[in-house]
Amino acid sequence: MKAIVCVKYGSPDAMQLQEVEKPTPKANEVLIKIYATTVTSADIRIRKADPFPVRFFYGFARPKNNTILGSELAGEIEAVGENVKQFKAGDQVFAGAGTSLGANAEYICLPEAGAVAIKPTNMTYEEAAAIPFGATTALIFLRDKGKIQSGQEVLIYGASGAVGMAAVQLAKFFGAQVTGVCSTAKLELVKSLGSDNVIDYTKEDFTQNGKTYDIIFDTSGKSSFSGCLSALKNNGIYLRAVHINLLPILRGLWTSITSNKKVIGGVAIERKADLIFLKELIEMGRMKSVIDRRYSLEQTAEAHRYVEQGHKKGNVVITVAQSSKI
Repeated sequence: MKAIVCVKYGSPDAMQLQEVEKPTPKANEVLIKIYATTVTSADIRIRKADPFPVRFFYGFARPKNNTILGSELAGEIEAVGENVKQFKAGDQVFAGAGTSLGANAEYICLPEAGAVAIKPTNMTYEEAAAIPFGATTALIFLRDKGKIQSGQEVLIYGASGAVGMAAVQLAKFFGAQVTGVCSTAKLELVKSLGSDNVIDYTKEDFTQNGKTYDIIFDTSGKSSFSGCLSALKNNGIYLRAVHINLLPILRGLWTSITSNKKVIGGVAIERKADLIFLKELIEMGRMKSVIDRRYSLEQTAEAHRYVEQGHKKGNVVITVAQSSKI
């Protein structure tokens, strides 16, 4: 099968189209023919090995053999292992590959108990492929880590990225008053997703206007740490979706110990129950995915270059195979 293999850390040129062995499902796995996948900010960080701890997971000097990036996908189950009960060949699914990655390819095997669920009926494969990474991250941070409550005032920093757009929609679903922070060109997009207020960070520093929030969710890792703390209400929570570097972790722990404000970071791993929850929201019309650009599998390096610029409006999708099915 064809796959995009990351042969070394560094520039997008490290992404090479190669022929690799088609996987065979184990007894508890499903084999998925991938119709669409994505390039996310996480893929960029892994490809660049930035931050450095990435190397401890994916190879110290260079990526391990046949390191195929891509953490989310949508497609059709082609075969199932002998012990699989929940799925059958022909099922249309969307899935998160988690830290094992491997979605930038024509096929992938995933465990039945993993983050695999039937695709929303009102989404195309491309739209569904753009859900698992951003939406599950936003859901886990807001609902599970932030304990979001109806009526709270929530600010989403980086509201036009994959995580940010999902966070705006989820915060509205949970009944919050939402303020989205993004650049000038993306204000209308963020408004259209339900944000009650929008702030153009190129013209206004939200930490200096005197407004405070119950939750500040930085989806990009680019907000001012001290500024966000000053913009939190008492007992407020500062969520940082990009929280791998040691200094912010230590600073967050110290703040949580010595004040009435909490700093919560970490990572979010896709889970089946979360995908099912999101599927129901999507089919209710309460959530959608926004696709900025589409590329073919052969153009994955070009997609990396675009995402790395940091100006995308929503999701960048890789169309792996065509399907007439919705």
